[in-house]
Amino acid sequence: MNGLPVLSLIAFLPIVGAAMILIIRGEPAVVARNARNVALWTSVVTFLLSLTLWFGFDRGSADFQFVERAQWLPAFGIEYHMGVDGISVLFVLLSTLLTPICIVASWRSIQTSVKEYMIAFLVLETLMVGTFCALDFVVFYMFFEGVLIPMFLIIGVWGGARRVYSAFKFFLYTLLGSVLMLLALLAVYFEAGTTDIPALLDYRFPAEMQVWLWLAFFASFAVKVPMWPVHTWLPDAHVEAPTAGSVILAGVLLKLGAYGFIRFSIPMLPEATVFFTPLVFGLSAVAVVYTSLVALAQDDMKKLIAYSSVAHMGFVTAGMFTLTQQGIEGSLFQMLSHGIVSAALFLAVGVVYDRLHSREIARYGGLVHRMPNYAAVFMVFMLASVGLPGTSGFVGEFLSLVGAYQVNTWLAVLMTTGIILGAAYMLSLYARVIFGKLTKPDLMHMPDLSLREIAVFAPLVVLVFWMGFYPKAFLDVVAPSVENLIRRHTAAMEQATMLDWDVLWRTASRSLGQLVAAL
Repeated sequence: MNGLPVLSLIAFLPIVGAAMILIIRGEPAVVARNARNVALWTSVVTFLLSLTLWFGFDRGSADFQFVERAQWLPAFGIEYHMGVDGISVLFVLLSTLLTPICIVASWRSIQTSVKEYMIAFLVLETLMVGTFCALDFVVFYMFFEGVLIPMFLIIGVWGGARRVYSAFKFFLYTLLGSVLMLLALLAVYFEAGTTDIPALLDYRFPAEMQVWLWLAFFASFAVKVPMWPVHTWLPDAHVEAPTAGSVILAGVLLKLGAYGFIRFSIPMLPEATVFFTPLVFGLSAVAVVYTSLVALAQDDMKKLIAYSSVAHMGFVTAGMFTLTQQGIEGSLFQMLSHGIVSAALFLAVGVVYDRLHSREIARYGGLVHRMPNYAAVFMVFMLASVGLPGTSGFVGEFLSLVGAYQVNTWLAVLMTTGIILGAAYMLSLYARVIFGKLTKPDLMHMPDLSLREIAVFAPLVVLVFWMGFYPKAFLDVVAPSVENLIRRHTAAMEQATMLDWDVLWRTASRSLGQLVAAL
């Protein structure tokens, strides 16, 4: 693969597939069939191509690999710059894996505007992969914000009864924070004279400037995670999105905010990161406990899983800001595990929704008597969600807790409380849907998993157990990059001027005075 622009091929091959779908003509049934086939084969080839990253990745290096550079806007020093390290390569693979799964999962359930739906998913795949590969801040921003457009359409066009409301809520929440991030991008460019991410990681921003940059990044990334209290768009988006939309939203898009923290906020702004770490710990702890309690009260399966996602992402942000080897590795592992497990749980909800067209937990019960294969698959992902040893969910939560315990015992205690509550709501969901007597007439004829549905779940089941029993295969990939991140952060803090609230207040007053004078 030497000399071959692998990352560009992976990123833009879906666009080629989308263009092919765009020119399909004929009878509606023929167009729909051909659109599905082109989308599936394009996404499968993209996934197979992305496997070259896994097999060709140097696990002993913390450097960016498979690097591509080309002049784009030379007058401003902005380049098309792509590359992956141990942190980003796993999320590229996650994106390319879930896309064909989403397309297969939509094979029967999407019957209107199939051509446009498949185009939206392929464009979304390009934008997701591009976000994780971009090594220029401007290129990153374009991919990062571009993701909103196809996701907005997927929710707004193919969603449920309140799809337009949910789509606009999703779009406005995420766009508002991104405007502040754009201002931060401009400030970074005028301060450092470059938008090249590796160069920015070596640049020493003034301590006072770091505060405002960190807050601007936080406004964008916290909404994407989403962190409490800016999480309220997520349950609505999940409930109204089609099944595949929920899968990609939970599996990949929630990871973009956490990826932004570890790619920009922590390494570029070390002093501000230390200053605001108690804030992140507090919000993460509230997210873990509060949203777990809210999940316990839900009677809609999708909404329960949506709130559980907020709680699990609380583990991610808490572990990440411990700035310990175990905490950051656990955070990354939890992101990857959650991307697989939450995607599978939404797919499991989609299976019964396609049969009964209801997400109400009370409408089910006793499905084990009619759908034993479904009950077994659902059990695997439910147990992974609660962190059963031997599943992927255990490793990420355990490492995050170890990192949290090293820096703040109370944080570890609150996160452990979230694990207990998580077991309560997931076991309750499973018991109410799967066990009990089969008494409802419309449940007595529900078919078990089809071959297509088994094919959708099979790779996710394999990954859950692979990550649970042999996490070393994944931790070895991220370890050098995490070690390098911590080493650089420690070196920066040795030369840092520690921030305090007096400095922050004086800086704010001076900036406000300058703004008033300018007006």
